Amino acid sequence: MAASTGGRRLSLHALRGHHGARSALSRSVRGGEVPATLLIHGASGVGKQRLALWFGQLLLCENPDAGQPCDVCRSCALSLRLEHPDLHWFFPVPRPKKASSRDRIEAALEEARAAALKEARENPLRISHSDEIRGLYLAAARVLRRQAQKRPSMAERQVFIIAEAELLVPQESSPEAANALLKLLEEPPPDTCFVLTSSEPGRLLDTIRSRSLPIHLSGLPRDEIASFLTDVGVADPQTARKASALAQGSIGRALGFLPEGANPGRLEELRQEALQLCRVALGGHRSDSFEAALGYSPTGARGLQDLLTFVEELLRDLAAAALGKADHLLNPDLKDLLEQAARDAEIHPLGVARAVDAVESARLLAAGNVNPQLIVSGMLRDLRLALAGPRIPSRSSHEHGPRIQSTNRAHTPGRRREGPHGGRFHQR
Repeated sequence: MAASTGGRRLSLHALRGHHGARSALSRSVRGGEVPATLLIHGASGVGKQRLALWFGQLLLCENPDAGQPCDVCRSCALSLRLEHPDLHWFFPVPRPKKASSRDRIEAALEEARAAALKEARENPLRISHSDEIRGLYLAAARVLRRQAQKRPSMAERQVFIIAEAELLVPQESSPEAANALLKLLEEPPPDTCFVLTSSEPGRLLDTIRSRSLPIHLSGLPRDEIASFLTDVGVADPQTARKASALAQGSIGRALGFLPEGANPGRLEELRQEALQLCRVALGGHRSDSFEAALGYSPTGARGLQDLLTFVEELLRDLAAAALGKADHLLNPDLKDLLEQAARDAEIHPLGVARAVDAVESARLLAAGNVNPQLIVSGMLRDLRLALAGPRIPSRSSHEHGPRIQSTNRAHTPGRRREGPHGGRFHQR
């Protein structure tokens, strides 16, 4: 959905919040001290790429006003439509499936990037989740390096935005892509500025981080997220408030909790799926763990990462509920359910800490593309042991003991084989 300003249709929505970061960047432009490389980091969906695009627009603006882009000059119009020839936005895309030669891979990646840019012009609001395995591949780094060696087309400089820069390394199974970028950052052309964004800056090469000026973005207030959702017309006030309560300061995350027609949002489906895994772990019977694991495809482990994040968040909330800190839940709508589960299972925070370690181990295995069925089965076993303490509950305690039950029936489309529970978070 395109945002609008002053009756003009724009492809990018207005930047919300992050006034401190904007002021710092504006001062650097006014003072003529623009860093060669910036690293904007913060939670997924918090607005890092939108801020990077705003900064690129400011750098290319023909008539900046008090450190702000004017929004009316030709350069601003092109930047807002993602069509400025000197504003280059690189981001992770799926690996080409059929291209084999170097030239064909580069061409396929550029076609995928062009298609994604077209989609971003038509609908700039994107949730902070993707079901696809994506990466910033070596071929994309080569394209970027070649472009950086060229002269600007219409402005005094070129601006390169490299989104989710942590994906320069793991998707290549080697540091080749990151090293290709590093060589460019070591000796950047004088008329270029690089802006990297990352939700996990610790995964970047140390040498890349050391050459970048970091800017951290904190989460936005709930009220600001809710007003944004209503202002752009994607949610009514009540739905916007519910989504903002689960957003953890991230507009991109809030968008994932908005219903899609009659279906729950994609992040809500993942949350319900994570809730089901926690129920299985608390149930304490091995057969349920095996059954749940068999509901997953034997391939595509890297697609588990967001699901594992939701499992961690629910475990964190379980510990908070056990300590009587329900006012600090990340899932406030599950307060009664989590408090009851913590009481019934006699949850101890130390057990939750061991359970979080088990999820982190599963995350490492998923990054290594291990069979998802093995990952989920092993994680549920370890969660069951950690949450049960020294004793593994018997079958009878599973049948009559603590349960986390569903608040709604959400299904997860796509990659799973439908088992007896159909991949659903079911009620008993």
